[in-house]
Amino acid sequence: MPRGYIPIMIFIGIAAAFPIVTLIAAKLIRPSVPEKTKLEPYECGIAPEDDTRGRYSIRFYLVAILFVIFDVETIFLLPWAIQYDVLGLFGLVEMLVFLAILIAGYIWLFRQRALKWA
Repeated sequence: MPRGYIPIMIFIGIAAAFPIVTLIAAKLIRPSVPEKTKLEPYECGIAPEDDTRGRYSIRFYLVAILFVIFDVETIFLLPWAIQYDVLGLFGLVEMLVFLAILIAGYIWLFRQRALKWA
């Protein structure tokens, strides 16, 4: 084994051992006295109204996924804005096409009533 890899192997060994040793030390040091009140879910100091594993409407997840998709796509506007002088008219046309696709997606979602919460 070349000598240059020895420090890397030592570092990998320490990095692998650190979380294991930390978890074992925490298990040995911390007090473990489970009580009924400690095992209940905590909601801002208020007693929970219902089971924490309640069901959510699929619309909640759809809106969350749509938000992430469109939010990530609008991040592509920043590099275009930075390089606007270099790209010129071609860059403007490309961005207008990109925005037209995004707007078409919003219109389709609006017509499908995917953005309605009820």
